[in-house]
Parts: sequence; structure tokens; C-alpha cells
Amino acid sequence: MSTAHGARARARIEVTAAIKDEARRQLAAEGAARLSLRAVARELGMVSSALYRYFPSRDDLLTALIIDAYDSLGEAAETAHDAAAGSGPLQRWIAVCEAVRHWALDHPHEYALIYGSPVPGYTAPDTTVPPAARVGLLLFGIVRDAYRGLGLAKPSLPADLRPEAERMAADLAPDLPPETVTALVAAWAQLFGLVGFELFGQFNRVVKDRETFFRHTAGQLAHGVGLVYPQQGSASN
Repeated sequence: MSTAHGARARARIEVTAAIKDEARRQLAAEGAARLSLRAVARELGMVSSALYRYFPSRDDLLTALIIDAYDSLGEAAETAHDAAAGSGPLQRWIAVCEAVRHWALDHPHEYALIYGSPVPGYTAPDTTVPPAARVGLLLFGIVRDAYRGLGLAKPSLPADLRPEAERMAADLAPDLPPETVTALVAAWAQLFGLVGFELFGQFNRVVKDRETFFRHTAGQLAHGVGLVYPQQGSASN
């Protein structure tokens, strides 16, 4: 790579980062629905036509911010999981859940972007799916390890839900029982609902010791997916 080419590449990285930083500032001040490329360009002292060379549309910029947010959340959860790698499934599960909560509290506007109200007129492309799946894959992996090890207690499953449970299992984790996959999908949704309730104020004047409440509830979610830990040699698969 030539010196000039390397300098241009570094400059592009720096300008892209500056555009994203200003866009995140606008998200915090105005919300995603009011994000404007022209406003971002104006704040950075750029002409709009120059900014369009980095992000051709508002949706392209939103997509970049969404992917960055999912990746940042995923990295935080994976780091917490790795730090608890020597612990049992319950401890690893709670570590991931707590990392999600802490990241959300530290990045409320980015959390709102990916788990809040949909942005009018915006449809997320398929490129957002892999980063969005990072936390879910961790939770599935923890349950999968338990299933292959000490075993899981199978949650109950109504007969009328079994066809949908079997479809979800075939799509998401064919190596796990349909009962478990259904409970995992519910736990994944409840985790982010629990975080959202705290972040968006629904727990005001309801829950005071939120950290203790969250940790307890994360444990209940683990129990709900079958992490009950039978004695060694009596695994229920």
C-alpha cells in the first residue's frame, strides 16, 4: 500500500468515525426518527455532497449505527461470558444477562435504537441480523453445554404449541428439544423486556433495588429454560 493510499484510508476511517459520533449525539438529542444527514454534515462543517460519499442515505447511516450498537452489546456480553468461562451454566447465564443490562444503562440511546420503537420509514437489512444474534447465540450456547453435560429439565409444552416449537427448534437449534428452544426464545424476549422496563422508566416507584431484582429474575429465566442441574449421572435429556 502506498503512503498516499494509506493516508487516504486513514482519513476515511477518521471521517467515518466522526460522522457516526455526531449521528449518535443527534440520536441522544433528537431521537432516531429525526436523524438528518444534512444536520450531521452541518455540525461537522461538511457539505452534504461530501457526506453522501460516506453514507449515501440516512438509512445507510442508521444501518451502520445499528450494526455498531449490536456489535458493541455483543462484545460486552461475550467478554462477560469469557470471564465466567470456568463457572457453571447458571453463573455464565447471569453474567451474560448482567452484561446486557450494564451495557444498556451505559448506552441508553443506542439501546433505544436497537430495542426501542421502530424508526418510521426504515427497514433493517439482512446485514444487521448476525450482529443482532450475538447475545442470543451466547444464551443458546450456555444451554447447549448444559444439555450435553449435566442435562436440562424440560419445560412443559402445551400440545397446541408443539408444531410451532418444533419449527423453531428446526430453524434455531435442531440439537435441542423443542420445549427448551421455546423457553429460550421466551427468555431472550423477557431479558430485553426487563432491561427495557428499567431503562425506559417503567420500574420507577415500583422496583428500588434494581440490581438485586435483575439478578434474581435472570436466575428465574435460567430456571425456566431448564438449568436446574440434575446430579451428575442423572441427566434428563
